[in-house]
Amino acid sequence: MFQTNRLIIRPTNETDATFLVDLMNSPGWLEFIGDRQVYTESDAISYIKARITPQFDRLGYGNYTIIKKADSVKIGSCGLYDREGLAGIDIGYALLPDFQGKGYAFEAVNELKNIAFNQFNLPEIKAITNKENLPSQQLLKKIGLTFKSYIILPHEAEEILLFSSVYQNSSHST
Repeated sequence: MFQTNRLIIRPTNETDATFLVDLMNSPGWLEFIGDRQVYTESDAISYIKARITPQFDRLGYGNYTIIKKADSVKIGSCGLYDREGLAGIDIGYALLPDFQGKGYAFEAVNELKNIAFNQFNLPEIKAITNKENLPSQQLLKKIGLTFKSYIILPHEAEEILLFSSVYQNSSHST
């Protein structure tokens, strides 16, 4: 579990199933991430068991639920993903519509980027986004990622943007 000034960021688990149904069927998720066919609490529990828990067990990191400290409301998710067709680890995020545009995504994703480099010792993180998702592109640049190329992931037809950031500190530069 990690914390920022306003947020708790903790590993997603089965208690998040109902929340995940809402998030994964929100307009932004469906438009920019895609339909993961998670329509019921049972679907969400199956998704967590099949997709989220195994990566945590294998790598020690994965998908996190973002919770507001002030009222314990679940507002989104962010994570570090070992994604098929992408060499390296992908940082991603999604928020429920009511919580977009309030700085929560930046706060959570910037913290997760720092944890990726400083706690999980990842040498590089990548991010992917749709060409049309300008807010996501802006956020990725704001946390220090730069555009690298256009790619097409396996089983997909649409070309997307690939961003990347390499870990740098005073004793290590690239």
